[in-house]
Amino acid sequence: MVPLWIKLGYSGFVGVLVPIYLATYGPTNFLYFCDVALLFTLAALWTERPLLAGIPAVGIVLPQLVWVADFVAGFFGVSPLGLAEYMFRDTIPLGARALSFFHGWLPFLLIWLVFRLGYDRRSFAAWTGLAWALMLLSFLLLPGPPAPPGNPNLPVNVNYVFGLSETGPQTWLPPLGWLAVLMVGLPLLAWWPTHRFFERFAPGAPTQP
Repeated sequence: MVPLWIKLGYSGFVGVLVPIYLATYGPTNFLYFCDVALLFTLAALWTERPLLAGIPAVGIVLPQLVWVADFVAGFFGVSPLGLAEYMFRDTIPLGARALSFFHGWLPFLLIWLVFRLGYDRRSFAAWTGLAWALMLLSFLLLPGPPAPPGNPNLPVNVNYVFGLSETGPQTWLPPLGWLAVLMVGLPLLAWWPTHRFFERFAPGAPTQP
């Protein structure tokens, strides 16, 4: 159902991105939602399993469209949410930043893939459970902002568990309060609406183990 040229092209892209990201950011960068979604999509393309396509689609389609808006705003000298601020940071090699343009096209590939394979309604629960685990891991084990001066590209504030900025933690709420807001707010405001969109408009998929 998925053309071979798409599978090969995507695989080639991931094959280039992974070693460059490892060299630039280190392995913890692959705990970001977007990078997890990137790898899930690779598995979905080759297995053509609707659940493997639905999981990343629920998780990143709406947030990545917000990333696109934040990136466009960056050309006018503003970054309302700070999500794409790193794309204009000279400390990050240009090649690594160019690869990050996948944030702009991956949501559309996932929408196409879900409509192509069908939508597995277990995707919302599966992504929410995975994302909660990633947020807890990021909060408990990974560093908060800012990055150390000696390693400015070190991933900090992974999945925004300490706030929206990479220069310092948020101060509106206690740290656990912010994490709780994130764990409740993202499912309600981003993932559930995406789930409902696919339920309504995408063809259904047979339940698969």
